[in-house]
Amino acid sequence: MIQVLTNNWSTLLTGFGNTLLASVIALFFSLLIGSGLAIMETVPSKTARVIAHIYIEIFRNIPLLVITMFFYVVIPQYVAPMSGFAAGTIGLTLYTSSFIAETVRAGIQSVDPGQMEGARSNGMTYWQAMRHIVLPQAFRLVIPPLGNQFINLIKNSSVLAFVAGFDLMYQGDALASATFDTFNTYLVVGVFYLILTLPLSYYMRYLEKKLA
Repeated sequence: MIQVLTNNWSTLLTGFGNTLLASVIALFFSLLIGSGLAIMETVPSKTARVIAHIYIEIFRNIPLLVITMFFYVVIPQYVAPMSGFAAGTIGLTLYTSSFIAETVRAGIQSVDPGQMEGARSNGMTYWQAMRHIVLPQAFRLVIPPLGNQFINLIKNSSVLAFVAGFDLMYQGDALASATFDTFNTYLVVGVFYLILTLPLSYYMRYLEKKLA
C-alpha cells in the first residue's frame, strides 16, 4: 500500500483533487437547485409544483450513470463538446438535486404552518416569511439527511471514472491496470475517499448537536 502511494503520489493527488473539485461544485449547485425545487413544491402555484415534481421524478428515477452518459455522449453529438469532467459533474448535480429537493421539502412541511400564518399576519410577504422564518427552521431539521446526501454525492462522484473524468477512481483504475496490484491500489483509493467523507460525517454530527 505504501509503495503504491509513494510511487504514484502525483497521479493519485490529481485524481483526489478532481474528485474534490467535482464534489464541491456538484454540492453547491445541487443544494441551490434542490432548495429551489423544494420551495416550488410547497408554493401555492400549481404550475410551479407540477414543474418541480416532474423534474424530481425524472432525475430521481434514472440511474446516475445514464444521466452522465447522456451529457457525455448525446450532448456533444448534437449540441456542443463537453469533457468527461463536466458531464460527470453536471450529471452528479442534477441527480443529487432531486434527492435534496425531497429532503428539504420534508423539512419545510415539518415546520408548524402556524409559523407562516403568524409571519403573514405581521405584515411579511410569503417569500419574506419563507426566507426568514420557515427555511432556517427547515434546514435545521434536515441536517442529518442532508449530511447523508452530501456523503453519497462524494461517493457517487466515482461515476466520473466511466467518462474519463480523471477523478480518483479513474486514476485508481489506470494504476491497477498498469501495475496489476489491484488490492493495494483500491485500498489506497478507499483511504482517499475516507479522507473526504469521514470529516464531513463528523462535522454534520457536530452541526446537528450545535443547532439542536
